[in-house]
Amino acid sequence: MIEGWKNVPLSELATFYSGGTPNKGQPSYWGGAIPWVTVKDMKVMRLNGVGESLTEEGADTVRVVPAGTVLVLVRGMGLFKDLPVVLCDRPVAFNQDIKALVAKKNIDSEYLAFALIARKSDILRHVDSAGHGTGRLDTDLLKSTPLPIPPLSEQRKISEILRTWDKAIEKLNALRAANLRRRIWMRTHLFTGRTRRPGYSGEWREVALGEILTEHRLHGTGAEEVFSVSVHKGLVNQIEHLGRSFAAAETGHYNRVLPGDIVYTKSPTGEFPLGIIKQSKVSQEVIVSPLYGVFSPTTHALGVILDALFESPVAVRNYLHPLVQKGAKNTIAITNRRFLEGKLHLPMDPMEQAAIAEVIDTSQAELSCIEAEIDLLTRQKRGLMEKLLTGEWRVKS
Repeated sequence: MIEGWKNVPLSELATFYSGGTPNKGQPSYWGGAIPWVTVKDMKVMRLNGVGESLTEEGADTVRVVPAGTVLVLVRGMGLFKDLPVVLCDRPVAFNQDIKALVAKKNIDSEYLAFALIARKSDILRHVDSAGHGTGRLDTDLLKSTPLPIPPLSEQRKISEILRTWDKAIEKLNALRAANLRRRIWMRTHLFTGRTRRPGYSGEWREVALGEILTEHRLHGTGAEEVFSVSVHKGLVNQIEHLGRSFAAAETGHYNRVLPGDIVYTKSPTGEFPLGIIKQSKVSQEVIVSPLYGVFSPTTHALGVILDALFESPVAVRNYLHPLVQKGAKNTIAITNRRFLEGKLHLPMDPMEQAAIAEVIDTSQAELSCIEAEIDLLTRQKRGLMEKLLTGEWRVKS
């Protein structure tokens, strides 16, 4: 072991506490100032808001832990994939699926949270099934997990360094959120004609998609890569997305997608119960399953505008819902022909279309840069954690 460092079981580093759920049928317990944490609130390491809160009366019925407490999920479906760890910046209550770890003397709670995150993969090996797809992390096994512990001053310095990366990522996430809010504003104003671009006064009218999209059924040659449609990423390589490969013989009847084409998949998701509509931003021709409808826009600008409009689950639902027809055995069916019958309010002036598309492209380029920077800093932080939390890189305290 590195000089000054020790491997110490978690039970000697923190005191464990269990949580609980106040009576949901008692209104006087709920809606106060004391956060009540559930797995839904454990998205990032630093607690930044909760869905529910307790009054003093409600908090008296459960455990409330002090600021600086580390929360670890020990029961939940998500445990098979990840180990949520949260550092609390205020006193909180929490439910029975979570354990609270209050750091003991000479242990920095922020360092403790980072050290737990660094050991996620090892800890997750102890997760077993509690039935019905729910994961369970045995508390005794968690307590026995050894963590590398340097002197307190070095713990604090390591936390300070990693906190710097967290703050930078936090600022970029705020920029990303602002960009997405602007895109929502654009969908409801600029892209619908409610707020016009300066210098343009051309007609906006209801247009059937069949007037601006043409369905094509070009088949693949066998040389193209197979893609599928993702809610958040658009068209993605299916081998990377699903981890499956395809022989050329299996894809001869697949539909070819040209750069800029609009692709409609009828596969429902939670956010998009009637399917997903995305524009291909892939630079080369690819192929997709014949279950997907593929349509070419009359202009590049209209393709960009449609993709931006259909970024919203609400817009997709509002467009597709009137087109639903009941199929065999009462299934929901929207044929490709029917898909083109729906109408949208769009600008007819090609110059205004191009101007709006330029705004969209600029916003998307900004978002891509922000997300690339977040990804870079996240990978840098992961590398720093590996070096700093093992003592491979020492810091001066």
